[in-house]
Order: sequence, then C-alpha cells, then structure tokens
Amino acid sequence: MEFSTDPTTLEWCERVQGFLDDHIRPAEKVLEEQYASAADPFDHEPPIKAELKEKARAAGLWNLFLPDEEFGAGLTNLQYAPLAEITGHSIDLAPETFNCSPPDAGNMELLAQYGTEAQQQEWLRPLLDGSIRSCFAMTEPDVASSDPNNLRTRIRRDGDDYVINGHKWWTTGICRPMTKLIIVMGLTDPDAPPGKQHSMVLVPRDAPGIEITRSLPVFGFPHHAYGGHGEVRFHDVRVPVENVLGVEGGGFAIAQARLGPGRIHHCMRLLGHAERAVELMCRRAHERATFGTPLAEQGVVQEWIADARMDIEQARLLVMKTAWLMDTMGNKGARVEISTIKVVVPRITARIVDRAIQVFGGAGVSNDLPLANYYVEARYLQIGDGPDEVHKRAVARRELRKYAG
Repeated sequence: MEFSTDPTTLEWCERVQGFLDDHIRPAEKVLEEQYASAADPFDHEPPIKAELKEKARAAGLWNLFLPDEEFGAGLTNLQYAPLAEITGHSIDLAPETFNCSPPDAGNMELLAQYGTEAQQQEWLRPLLDGSIRSCFAMTEPDVASSDPNNLRTRIRRDGDDYVINGHKWWTTGICRPMTKLIIVMGLTDPDAPPGKQHSMVLVPRDAPGIEITRSLPVFGFPHHAYGGHGEVRFHDVRVPVENVLGVEGGGFAIAQARLGPGRIHHCMRLLGHAERAVELMCRRAHERATFGTPLAEQGVVQEWIADARMDIEQARLLVMKTAWLMDTMGNKGARVEISTIKVVVPRITARIVDRAIQVFGGAGVSNDLPLANYYVEARYLQIGDGPDEVHKRAVARRELRKYAG
C-alpha cells in the first residue's frame, strides 16, 4: 500500500495552492462587497469571478475534475482529491474559478458520458469554456425525493416533442443570469418497472413555460458557493425529443452515475473547510487568553484541536480510498464507500467547524470569518445529495449480506 503522493499531483497541488494564496484569498473580501452592493444577490454575477476565471484559465488551471484529456486535465479521482480539498478553503470562489463547481461539474460529466455529439456541441462545449452555467432539477417539494422513484414531474411525449409539467425546488444555480441549461429529471413512463420510469431531458433556461417562483436561502445564507438555489415550476414546457439525455427511461441510472462523483467532490471540498477551520482555531488559540491563561494551553481547546486532527486524517483516508476504488473499479464498485464518506465527512466537518466557532466566540458566528458559511455547507450536505439515513441504509445492507444465511 503506497501512501506517497505522485509527482504529477504534487505539481498540480503547488500550482492550485499558489493561485489560491496569490489571487483567490485576497479576492474574498472583494466578492463579499460585490454581493453586498447587488440589489438581488441571486440575480448577480460579481465581476471578480470573471476576472479570476480568466486568470485561472490562462494559468492552465481549468476543468481539473474531468479525467478525459479531451475535456479536462486528465487527472484521476485520486489525483483530483487534494486539489478539490484546496478549493474547499475558499468555497465561494475557488471551485468556480477553476470551473470545477457544482452543479456544472456533474452536468459536464453527464454530457461527456451520455450526450450526443449535437448535445455536446450545444451545451458541453460552452460549459467547458465557462461561458454559461447550468443546473440540475431533480428534488421536488411534494414527495420524498431521497427515493427518485417518487418524482412526479411529468415528461410526456407529444409527437416530436416532450412536454414537461411539474414542480421542483433546491434547483441549484437556476437564478443566476449565466445559467442557460436545466437538466430536468421526470416521469416518462409510469407503467414501466421501477428504475425505468424516469428520464432526463435538456431544457433551455429561456424555454417558454418556466417559472422561477423564489430563491431559497440555506439557514438564511444565499449559498453563493453554487449560485444559490431556486424553486421552479414547469408549465407545458416543450423541448424536442432529441433533447433526451441518454435513453428514455434511463434517468435513474444516469442520476446514480452523476451523484457518485458529485458526492465525493463535496467530501473533498469539505476536508478543505475542516482544515481551514483548524488553522483558524489554532491561530486564535495562540492570540487569545481567558482568566490569565492562553487558549492554546487550556485542556478543552487542546482536546478539540487533537480530535479535529484525528477526525480529518481518518476522513481523508476514507475519501482517498473511495477515489482509488472509483478509479480502479468504477463508480458502481465504490458505491457503498461513497455512501460512507457522504455520512462521515459532513458530520466531522460540522463538528470541527462548530468547535472553531466556539473558540472564536462572537466573532465565530459573524460573517467576518468563513466559519458560519462552512457550518451551513457541512450541515446542508447531511441532506443534500441524499440524506445520511439513506446512505447508512446502503452501508448496513452490505454488512448484513455478509452474514445472510
């Protein structure tokens, strides 16, 4: 078993870390000011994002997550993991700066894997260039969307068109002006066997009949990291049948293919949240004293820091193992491990960030630090991309099968 990092990955880490230190961290306050000055932060593209993306692309730091060299950097999941962790230090800026931000990353992977040549030319190429954004409409307010078979949005064949009617929410990025594509998952054949009833179709954001009813904050935060979230209704929205992604009835299988990489990418970035929270906690512990004793010398603070380091190291090993399995056995071969990290990493990150907030006191719950934003992200991801309970069910089922008679 080899634990050293290969030279290619080390070189990429140095480049990404250098760009983060030199360009992204200094721009965090600029981004905050540009959002604060916007009349509607959900319907706003801060100029600093375009500036950073231009610099990153010129530096060759672009589409790092795609293993196919035709579309991306040609890195494996294992090689991309530490890069994604670095971007997690500045969640509102770094992933998008390198064109690795959800939901676009997952949508690009789907288009690269399942899209026709025409679909790739129309949608994938602009996404790879960063000239447009996209969103993924799956979750619905009226059903338990943790089971995709429940989804009720109807995609009905009408001659050479599909007609879409339904109600979605937590559609990430749909409110952004740059968003031009919606990948919609809905019911095409209610009489088909489970797992074959749903399809995905590509819907232009400006198609007639699309109504965005509201933007959805998370714990009161706009959730700028992914362009916010929206609630949307589809009223007799028409698209050509050529807009189906993959094959009709293949939506469930495609969703599983999309969510696997998306889940591990979230976990990689969350490790970056946790690492920066530890850094901030340690610096604060050296700077502050209570009752005549530096925080760094107080046993409870030392215990929090030690627990944080041990939690991060364990979680990182799980993430790396999962990335390696995805590279060697495919996403399906790593399915249970993906569920494992999807539970473990958000939980340990939320715990570490919570303790860092405690060390900072009042400053910790303010927007002067990224900690509140990190906590929102870690807690949100105990629901997003499948609630913890669903993933624990998958882990338990594999364990039980080992001992079944």
